[in-house]
Formats: sequence, structure tokens, C-alpha cells
Amino acid sequence: MTDFYAVIGNPIEHSKSPVIHHAFAQLTHQDIQYERVLAPLDAFNETVHDLISHGFKGANVTVPFKLEAFAIANRLTERAQDAGAVNTLIFDAEGIIGDNTDGVGLVRDITQNIGVAFAGKRVLLIGAGGASEGVLHPILAEHPALLIITNRTLDKALNMVKRVEARDEMLFVSINAYAFDDLHGQQFDIVINATSAGLTDSHLPLPTGIFAPNALAYDMMYGRITPFMAFALDHGATVFGGLGMLIEQAAEAFSLWRGVRPPTAPVIEMFKQQAKA
Repeated sequence: MTDFYAVIGNPIEHSKSPVIHHAFAQLTHQDIQYERVLAPLDAFNETVHDLISHGFKGANVTVPFKLEAFAIANRLTERAQDAGAVNTLIFDAEGIIGDNTDGVGLVRDITQNIGVAFAGKRVLLIGAGGASEGVLHPILAEHPALLIITNRTLDKALNMVKRVEARDEMLFVSINAYAFDDLHGQQFDIVINATSAGLTDSHLPLPTGIFAPNALAYDMMYGRITPFMAFALDHGATVFGGLGMLIEQAAEAFSLWRGVRPPTAPVIEMFKQQAKA
């Protein structure tokens, strides 16, 4: 019997999630159907309950509905509570479970696919919005030596730090928030862009010396070279986009729904070959 899943967003036609999940289903011999669902901006709740009424088992949630998904869930996982946002919904007899797989997707891509460990590293996280919130605690769980959050609006970054310190009394990671101007003279081993600057081809006001020798520069955007990635390449960093994160977070959602973890390497390779074609 075929089980049905969806990705909900607005816009949604660009989403690669159906291709990814159908590839996972083939690799794991699962009988699923997965589709894109365009939700009106003022009708996310109604869209979700319509899917439930039609027997759907779960859904991924993308821009701009991750906060609304958090609000409608009857139960939230710890990582969803940490992130304050939900990107994966599970529908069962007791209602709606909300989870967030973005952070584990990022960490797995960087540590397993790229082969760079966070432990003992100096990490710069750019941005203080939902994308940054979603990955903050999973990064901290990898025990970097230092984590700095920087953002155009410093108060947002400071609030992220305060929430971490309030929750984690025994935090063994040095964490702080800096304005962009405060980054002069600092160097980092891993620099992660969690802003949407790449969507508008905006340049981030980063100092030229920000990248330590052999630094990794990671942009959550995927599919093209963003200004951040070009800047990092010009200053000696190794650069990756967020395709692997997209696929790894999808794999985590798939395993929550189906109880089996799909291999991600063949799907990453499939997208790379398509990009070359």
C-alpha cells in the first residue's frame, strides 16, 4: 500500500524534495508517493489538515512556514524546541509531531560527506534567523572550541547566545555574538553562511583575513556560486554549497517516517552528475 508525503511551501515549484525522496524510496524499496504542495500564505494550517484528512503520513515544511509548523504541532521533539522552528511533520493517531532535521543535516554533510570535524575548531555562524537557529545546537553538540554568531542586527545574535546560556548551564563551548566590524583580526576554521544573502547576490561585510589556513566555507544555499562562496574562494578557503545538507536533512526526515535510513551518497552523486550535464 502506497503511503503519501509532501513538501509544503510558497513558492514550492523549485523544490527538489520529491526527486530526493523518490530516490530514497527506490534505494530502500519503500512504497511512497511524494508531492509538492503550494500552501496559500494565510492557510498553512488548513493545508496541513487537508493533507491529514486525505491520509498523508507526514510532510516537510519549507519557507515561509517553519514557524507556523512549530505552532500547530501537538508534540515537539527536543531539537525542534531548540530551533524554535519545524521542518518535518509526522502525522499519527495522536496528532502532529514536529521535528527539525536541518541541524543534523548540516552536521552530517560537513563531518561525514566533506570530512571536516567541528571538535576543537573555531566556528563562525553568519546570520541569526531561522536557518541559524536550526543548526546552532547540533553544532554546539559537536564541541567546537569557539562559536561566534555574527549578524547585521547584533541584538538578534546576542539573544541567540543568551538563550543558549540560559538552557545550557554546563556549556563547555565558548560562544559569543559579534558585529561584523568586531570580526577584524579574528580567524575561523569553519565559516557557515546561514543568511539568505545569496538569493539577492548580496555581499557580506566580512574581513578579508577571516579564513584560517585550510578553512572550510559553507553556504546553505546550493545550485550556484554565491558572493560569499566567491569571496571565500578568493581568500583561500575550501568552499561547499548546501546540497549535501538538503539531502542529509531529507534522509533524516525519511528515516523518521519510514524507520529506515536511506544512503545519501548515491543521491548526492546523482545531483552532481545532473549539474554537469
